[in-house]
Amino acid sequence: MLYLLSPAKALDYESPVAADVSLSQPAFLAQAAELVTVLREQTPAQLASLMKLSDKLAGLNVARYQAWQEAPDAAHVRQAALAFAGDVYRGLDAASLASDELDWLQQHVCILSGLYGVLRPLDAIQPHRLEMGTRLPVGDASNLYGYWGRQIAEHLNQRLAGSADPVVVNLASQEYFKSVDPQALKARVVDCVFQDYKGGQYKVISFYAKRARGMLARWAAQHAVSVPEALQRFDSDGYAFAPAASDARRLVFRRRAP
Repeated sequence: MLYLLSPAKALDYESPVAADVSLSQPAFLAQAAELVTVLREQTPAQLASLMKLSDKLAGLNVARYQAWQEAPDAAHVRQAALAFAGDVYRGLDAASLASDELDWLQQHVCILSGLYGVLRPLDAIQPHRLEMGTRLPVGDASNLYGYWGRQIAEHLNQRLAGSADPVVVNLASQEYFKSVDPQALKARVVDCVFQDYKGGQYKVISFYAKRARGMLARWAAQHAVSVPEALQRFDSDGYAFAPAASDARRLVFRRRAP
């Protein structure tokens, strides 16, 4: 069983990382290098328009892509789960996991990426920003969905090869999960939905839902969850499984107050 997460825009390359945390290599480095070559052709103004960035952020990311290296040394990279610093990764809090839990995370969690395609949590990444929904023309592809095509789904199939009941637990946003070609994926997909009670009804509140996705991935690592049915026991931060709102392909978790 594999768990899918989205990346984060916010990055942390400053906080200390334990010396015994390993670094692994991303599977799609050649594709990342090709995308960086295309991105280096963008001026700051073009990148600002393409990614809807401020001038300051556009300049930062132009500099990042100019500094990007095909074979970087350890000083220029950080483990993906420790480099991403958004709401999902605050919920995951990978830095506080035990070494065996990090190992489990490495084997079972896939981070979808506009630049790297698919990352394991300990894959070495360089500072970058490239959202999957970016309309970046690359070769014959008009955007990143076209560029990645079937590659991501086929990679997940390889990771799940040999499983009697291949399952993908989707904790990614719609923008990123769209990069997984449903026709190519040979696995059952289970979506996880997190709802909070507000205004007299249960609804998805983005900030809380993002954090909860990371918390569920963390909880799965701590309990070595290998079947989707076991996720019904998830109870972090006041969330509880809502059986009446769920089915075999959609697990809903609710809480009354954050």
